[in-house]
Amino acid sequence: MASPSVREPGGAAARRRSPTAPPRSFVWTRRIFLTALACFVLLPVYVMVSSSLKPLEDVSGSFHWLPEALTVRPYLDIWRTVPLAHYFANSLIVAGSATVCSVVIAVFAAYAVSRYRFRGKRLFTVTVLSTQMFPGILFLLPLFLIFVNIGNSTGLALYGSRGGLILTYLTFSLPFSIWMLIGYFESVPRELDEAAAVDGCGPLGALFRVVVPAAVPGIVAVAVYAFMTAWGEVLFASVMTNDTTRTLSVGLQGYATQNDVYWNQVMAASLVVSVPVVAGFLLLQRYLVAGLTAGAVK
Repeated sequence: MASPSVREPGGAAARRRSPTAPPRSFVWTRRIFLTALACFVLLPVYVMVSSSLKPLEDVSGSFHWLPEALTVRPYLDIWRTVPLAHYFANSLIVAGSATVCSVVIAVFAAYAVSRYRFRGKRLFTVTVLSTQMFPGILFLLPLFLIFVNIGNSTGLALYGSRGGLILTYLTFSLPFSIWMLIGYFESVPRELDEAAAVDGCGPLGALFRVVVPAAVPGIVAVAVYAFMTAWGEVLFASVMTNDTTRTLSVGLQGYATQNDVYWNQVMAASLVVSVPVVAGFLLLQRYLVAGLTAGAVK
């Protein structure tokens, strides 16, 4: 006759912990740490959202965690206080053009470096990467003088124009884009190029028909990086632009006047201008993660 089952301390349905499961102290420490980190990250977002929904007199006074009066008027006033739509268009044109140029040039440069051997190849790669070691402030005065001298000698207006700002942003996004795509193109098997050559494709045909489709995650990651770099840049935009070509990052200063600062409109405008970057990141995050892990097994 079978002996009756022994009841476990936690009840018959109590689950046994796996031998490989982490200790409970580690699990609770991780939960506490992640919760504190989430609060630290989301707290400024809550302050921005709540402040953007308050009247100006409530934001200018002592801060209250719960708004006493809610209003959407700041989201309507931001378009009239400053020409935010014009700044938005300038930022979109500059960031989009810099992204397209950076991706196109980086694709050709990275394909040449990853597929061909030439003298100075390693020096070129190291030089491209070493440009990221210097802070942008070092290039501000040289670029300013170059643009002014080019305008004086040729009549080509680079200073204060969108074209000059696009060239400026290329000097920062292009080196990293080339270096990143070199590693990704090298992870694409060369047998694909050989198969394309057997089918009658030349180097450009192999690039666009074989390599580029296989390297879409890396190209998307480069595009996201170039766009985010140009979209939120402040230093060069504040020097290389004027009232006509001013971008969003500089145009937000227009909400501060000599008499007052429209803090609720500043918060509302900051949330509005963040929408394209956040939406693009959420839509392309799987490509971005795959692109940043270039060189993994495919």
